[in-house]
Amino acid sequence: MEIALVIGLLVVVIILFASEKFSVDVVTIGMLVLLTLFGIISPKEAFEGFSSDFIIILASIFIISGALSETGLLDKLGSQMIKVVKSKTLFVGYTMLVTGALSAFMNNTTVTALVTGPVIGMCRKLDLSPSKVLIPVAFASILGGTCTLIGTSTNMAVSGYIAQSGMEPLYFFEIFWIGLVFLVTGVVFILIFYKKLLPNYQHGGYNERYEIAQYLSEVVVSAESSLVGQVAFYSDLAKQEIRILKIIRNKEAFIPRSSTYIQANDILLVECSIEDVIKIKEASGLEVLADTIAQKEEPNEKVVMAELLITPSSKLINRSLKKSRFRQNYDLVVLAIQRFGEPVSQKIGDIKLRIGDTLLVQGTQEDIDKNRNSTQFSVVGDFKVNMFKEKKGIFTAIVFLLAIIAGTFGWTPLSIAFMAAALLTVLSGAIHVDRAYEIINWKLLILIGGMTAFGSAMQNSGASKYLAENITNLLGDFGPMYVLGGFVILVILLTQPMSNAAAALVVLPVALDTAQMLNADPRTFAIGIMLGASVSLIAPFEPSCILVFGPGKYKFIDFLKVGLPLTLLLFLILMALVPFFWRL
Repeated sequence: MEIALVIGLLVVVIILFASEKFSVDVVTIGMLVLLTLFGIISPKEAFEGFSSDFIIILASIFIISGALSETGLLDKLGSQMIKVVKSKTLFVGYTMLVTGALSAFMNNTTVTALVTGPVIGMCRKLDLSPSKVLIPVAFASILGGTCTLIGTSTNMAVSGYIAQSGMEPLYFFEIFWIGLVFLVTGVVFILIFYKKLLPNYQHGGYNERYEIAQYLSEVVVSAESSLVGQVAFYSDLAKQEIRILKIIRNKEAFIPRSSTYIQANDILLVECSIEDVIKIKEASGLEVLADTIAQKEEPNEKVVMAELLITPSSKLINRSLKKSRFRQNYDLVVLAIQRFGEPVSQKIGDIKLRIGDTLLVQGTQEDIDKNRNSTQFSVVGDFKVNMFKEKKGIFTAIVFLLAIIAGTFGWTPLSIAFMAAALLTVLSGAIHVDRAYEIINWKLLILIGGMTAFGSAMQNSGASKYLAENITNLLGDFGPMYVLGGFVILVILLTQPMSNAAAALVVLPVALDTAQMLNADPRTFAIGIMLGASVSLIAPFEPSCILVFGPGKYKFIDFLKVGLPLTLLLFLILMALVPFFWRL
């Protein structure tokens, strides 16, 4: 009965993870509650995963990475390294190596976000389509994470689980050589085939890319108008969701700020629908000078356009522009939004933003520069970086390096080394303590802790043993190598609808039991599954791939054409090297 319950719950969890109808942390907590209520795991077992020192390491790395980003050091490093190479082909390969090297020690999604802007900027200088480079960048960030223990959350999750199962956790550089082979293979594959397999999408003007379909109208405010004396952001026009993009006053054009009042004889450049234009015409005290369909003028010397990429740690995610008070907080006007390369059709102010959304904004160069180091978004195609905390960024990098050295050589436990580094980072002022709590990906930590407890449920109920026996009966005659290959293929497929860490932790309990039945080394199976979760590049569901989807103007098929053959190649390399480095 318990076996059927646990396996049934596993199927439901996989479906819910894939559908994204509920947040992964909510699904995980609900699963833990049910397992505890049915008596399959004890309350202690339910929460043991959250007390793992690997959870502490992950949280510390989020804080350190956030500090490196907020001080501007990562952006400076990324943009300067990418500008070195001037040849198109060398640029693609060099960029992949730089991205992969950074991803070995940083969260791969964070690395992808920080290099995307400079990469697009360099592509424009080299007259190279960004669509030729951004998929390679995303893939390199994923493969680079296979080089070290902290390269991906999947590595940390698997290491924590096998440690809880009585095995030695992974050493910091235990997987370095096989990860390096994966990264170099990915770079060589892309350099050979990128001209044929990757699309060559040319970026047109802003109007063409975003298909801006709103009206721009010039409205004159008479002295008798009720708008006179109203704050632009809270005026009667704003209440009708008519956006004031620019005000012309005494022949001087400027973008209204949160403290700007409307005056008599102001000319307002507003964005609105046809119905809104009719309302303006009928309103007393207002006169429409001209109506033109969305032929927005190119940026002049005072007002410029820019593209902003919503990054993984942004507080804007799942919030609308209206609720986040975007214009008031950043003094930038959002003209359009792209999601997965396609313009979003509903009202801009009501759209809940997601990771990878690209915003077309308008503002003064001063306002763009002021927001250049924002942790909520990155400026696409941009090289300028404000190093406003340069010394603190360097201090954080040194502390991070010392933590890696101390943990690697066993001078102190890895969890203590990284916790100390995170503490020193906060104390130095490189990141504020409140921001440190905000930047930690709590959903991921809950997912890893909860799925670790689910592994205990698989063991307690006998579900993992039951599945292992059936797999052994089915494939055991072919030998451990074929069984391992079956598990790796399974985890590769599961990572398409699920996160890599979740997919690995779902398969791991069954794989470890199967290895024992086959008298094979469970550690080899664990490492094979862990690496299999990181070489799955078939579809653009990884956060790193989502980040480049819009800026690269990609289609789903573009990832499939490049990712499927590369995944097959990496699978063959994995099956050859894992038994070589870790005996079956």
